Parts: sequence; C-alpha cells; structure tokens
Amino acid sequence: MYAKASLKIELPPLLPRQTPLAFLDGPVAQPVSFFSAGSEIYAQGEKTRAIYQVEFGAVRVYRLLADGRRQISAFHFAGETFGFEGDTMHHFFAEAVNASGLRVFRIGSGTDLSHQLLPLALKGLTSAQEHLLVLGRQNAIERVAAFLLDMAERQGDLRHIDLPMSRIDIGDYLGLTIETVSRVFSRLREKGVIRLESLRRVEVLKRDALRAMGE
Repeated sequence: MYAKASLKIELPPLLPRQTPLAFLDGPVAQPVSFFSAGSEIYAQGEKTRAIYQVEFGAVRVYRLLADGRRQISAFHFAGETFGFEGDTMHHFFAEAVNASGLRVFRIGSGTDLSHQLLPLALKGLTSAQEHLLVLGRQNAIERVAAFLLDMAERQGDLRHIDLPMSRIDIGDYLGLTIETVSRVFSRLREKGVIRLESLRRVEVLKRDALRAMGE
C-alpha cells in the first residue's frame, strides 16, 4: 500500500462477502442494489441512513471544492465498506465508477452502533492518513507508483491490475492533471516498469522498481 502512517491499528480481517457486515447487529440487510456507471449513491448534505458494502464494481467518494474542482478521497471495491460518517450527515458524494452492486444496511433511528462501527471508523482514519501521505509528495511518479501498488495490494498483489476508473479519476484522486497522469503512465511503460494491456488494465513487469518509486 502507500507508505505506512506511523499510527498502527489492528483491525478485524475483511469480512467474507457472503456475510457482509455480520458484526453489525442493528442494521437490516437489504437485497443487492444495482447502480449504473456514473449514478449517484448519495450526495453531500444528505442524512446518513445506511452503510454500504460493494458486492461487485467500484465506487468513488469525492467532494467538490469551492472553485468547482473535484477531489476524490477514496475508491472502494468488492468486499469493501463505505458510507460511515462521524455524524448524521454525509460530507462527500458517492458514485458508481462502473456498473456496481451494493448491499445496503439501513440503520434504524435510535440504534446505538458506536461499538460495532468503531472498526470502520479506525480503518477509515488509517486510509485517510495514508492518502494524505501520498498527496504530500511533490513527485508525480511517486504518487502514481504508490497508487498502482495500492491497487495491486487490494486485488491480491496480482501482476495484472484492473483499473476501472478513468485517468481523470486517478488525477482527481492524486491531485494531478490528466495530462500528468497519462505522461507518468507512458514514462513507466517506457522504463519497462509496467505494460499497458489496455486503458483499464496494467501489467506490472518490475514490482521492485515500482515499489522503490512508491515508498
């Protein structure tokens, strides 16, 4: 993953997708809901009424800045959970990156889930810290390399990495322009570090070299 933050937190292992969020006693699981590419899951300012787990597809979570720019704070993939907020209102937007299926856990009013939701809050804090570490780097190659390493780790450290998001999405996540992202991908390809199988699929040829750039 990205360069690790100094704070080390032991979290429960990822729950099997067959029994998502089984540790939550209060919410009632709903059937899988389907979202087409680009469709909104929830909006900034809406009340938090549910927690979501990705069954398939991908989700981007973002905020619109005052000048109209978009800052993506996270991507979520199969088996991962999102939608938890520190209060009763969403501070971000969530959209489906591609055709996605989500399992929605409605939270009833008056339900106290503070103990069950603590692992989600701590995991979210750690992810946010690691993302800030990447954004704090001045070198675009370091940011893209760290991003690819994170994608590989979350997909099982595979040699072939699927990237369902666009280059614009990657730029908005890493604080880079689409031109810079495309240029870095081309440079990594020219150096023989990666091979671009397609616009949305990358083969890592030199993992050690990529790790040296991203750590």
